Amino acid sequence: MRATVSLIAMVGLWAACGGDEEQELVENVEIEGPAEPADLIETLPGVEVGDLAGADRRTWVRLVNELLSPCGDPISVARCVAENRASCPKCTTAARYVARLVLEGAEPIEVRELFRNRYGAEGLHTIDVEGAPVRGATMGAPVTIVEFSDFECPFCGQAHPMIQRVLRRFEGRVRLIYKHYPLPAHEHALPAAFAAVAAMRQGKFWEMHDMLFEHQDALGPSDLVGYARQLGLDVAQFNRDMESEETHALVQLNRAQGQEAGVRGTPSIYVNGRKFEEPLESLEEYIREELEQS
Repeated sequence: MRATVSLIAMVGLWAACGGDEEQELVENVEIEGPAEPADLIETLPGVEVGDLAGADRRTWVRLVNELLSPCGDPISVARCVAENRASCPKCTTAARYVARLVLEGAEPIEVRELFRNRYGAEGLHTIDVEGAPVRGATMGAPVTIVEFSDFECPFCGQAHPMIQRVLRRFEGRVRLIYKHYPLPAHEHALPAAFAAVAAMRQGKFWEMHDMLFEHQDALGPSDLVGYARQLGLDVAQFNRDMESEETHALVQLNRAQGQEAGVRGTPSIYVNGRKFEEPLESLEEYIREELEQS
C-alpha cells in the first residue's frame, strides 16, 4: 500500500544565517508501505551494521529495501549490494550512508529526503566555478566543495575551521571553491566581499579570506584597509578595486548563482554539485563516503 503525506522540506540540519526571505516548502511524498518480511534482505556483504540494534536495525533493513539504487536502476539498494551489481559501485556506500544516518538518530522521513538529495537526479546542481578562487587540490580532485558564504555570518565563521580541517584531512583529494553570498542583514558583509575580491586581484584572496573570518567583529572600512596593509597589498589599487564595477558585478553574479542553486542561508555547502544538508560535524564523514564511491 502507499500513503501520501505532506512534510516541510528540510532547509538544513545545522544553524545558518538567514537568507533574504523565509521560505516554507511543502511537498507531497509517497511512502511505500511495509514490504513482506520474506522479501527483505537483512544482511549485506561489505556493510557493517553491528552498531545498529533493535528498532534502528529494523529501520535500516526497511530503508535499504525500499530506497532505489543510486545509479537509477529499478532495484533497491539492498538488492543492488546483494547481487554485487558492477554497474553501480555506489550501492555499498549508499547502504552504509543509510546506516550512519539511522545511527545518528535521523527519522526515516529525514533519511529518505537526505538520500534523495544525495543521489536523486533532482538534487544535482550545476554551479559555474570558472575563475573562482580554489583552495586544496587544484587539479583532478575527485571531490569539489562549493561554499556560498558571508564574512559577517557567525555560522560561516564556525564553519571556516571545520572546512579547513577537511581539506587537511583529505589533502590532494578535495578542492574548495568559494562563492560570495553577503546577506542584506549584515552591514559589513558586502564591503568585506568586495575586499576579498580586491585582494584576489593582487593574488591574496585566501589570505584576506582567512583574515576576515578571524576578525569578524572588525569589518569596518578602516579595518579592511588595515588588513590590506598587513597583507602587503598595494592599498591604492586595493581601494580602487573595492569600488570598481567589475568587483561589484562579480559578487552579484555569485549571489545570483547561489539563488539559482537554492541557497537560502549561509553557509550553504555543495559537495560534487549536491547540497550538503547534514550537521557540519558530519561533513568529514560525508566527504569520506564521497571519496569511497568516486
